[in-house]
Amino acid sequence: MSATVRALLRDDLRDFGGYKSARSEALTGSVWLNANESAWANPADAEGRLRRYPQPQPEALCARLAQLYGVAPAQLLVGRGSDEGIDLLVRAFCAPGRGRIVVAPPVFGMYAVCARLHGAAIVGVPLRDGDAGLCADLRAMGDAALGRAGEGQDASLLFLCSPGNPSGELLRLPDIAALAERLRGRCLVIVDEAYVEYADAPSATALLADHDNIAVLRTLSKAHALAAARVGCVLAAPALIEALRRCQAPYPLPQPVVEAALAALAPHALALTCSRMAAVREARARLADGLRASPGVKRVYPSAGNFLLARFADADAAFAALLAAGVVVRDMRAMPQLDDALRISVGSAEECRRVLAALGVARVEAAA
Repeated sequence: MSATVRALLRDDLRDFGGYKSARSEALTGSVWLNANESAWANPADAEGRLRRYPQPQPEALCARLAQLYGVAPAQLLVGRGSDEGIDLLVRAFCAPGRGRIVVAPPVFGMYAVCARLHGAAIVGVPLRDGDAGLCADLRAMGDAALGRAGEGQDASLLFLCSPGNPSGELLRLPDIAALAERLRGRCLVIVDEAYVEYADAPSATALLADHDNIAVLRTLSKAHALAAARVGCVLAAPALIEALRRCQAPYPLPQPVVEAALAALAPHALALTCSRMAAVREARARLADGLRASPGVKRVYPSAGNFLLARFADADAAFAALLAAGVVVRDMRAMPQLDDALRISVGSAEECRRVLAALGVARVEAAA
């Protein structure tokens, strides 16, 4: 176990072995009687493909994902979407009822949900709203992560979302590296890259070699169009991955999901995904131009994701008009700083036209 992981891991988990399932052992044989599985296939499973438990970390999928993300297999843990990665990080590195995390609201809500369910404190450093958009204040987040006199212990985890959800902000890798260096040995910096494919930008995985307190979250839910399959990864130093593996449920991915993910990562499927990322970036720009032409839109924020955050003169009326046109968008008004905002995913050309038409944009062909 590395010095960083040992220093930050919960004291009671440093020698924790986790659950060893029947598939955890590297055994070979032709008659498998070690997992109390059924001797017969279910009638709905004619080929008997579902009778056996899957591998805890499916070897072929892990190898393919490691290749995709440019890391070694030992630096990767696959699980049920990014959500499981977030939950594992909180459980492993925040002592129940005593841990602290740092977030930059408004941001993806699962960081705070997982912390609250675990009894960890949540320290919010609000995004700054300026000419460049809604931007994370990394210096202030670093200050918040470091326990100061009378303010308790250091935070265990600091969550960054890049591109930000819902802000759309893309963080610079040198800025992330500087923050991680400042917090080395005292706090893990988690970079959630659920939308990075839409940004056409380098991943924070490039920082892993020099910063053992950085972990990166990736998912197949967005760009790879597998949201219902629930496949996500944590990418980090091998010691950190091993610590999380000991906290994970024994069989996180069903076999049909593994097979679907492998098919989605085949060369021809990846090529199509890459072409679609370029199409989304073009459609995002056209949709942003169209929204800015809408009489009720006050501001459209720059975005590196597959969505746009917009402020409205009357967000209630805009939301109702979109619903009346059969268009469902995300109402952000309950989030801090966003009491007049809606988040709109970048859909197909026809879907974008429907958004603009519902908002009264005269020349909806601008979104074509």
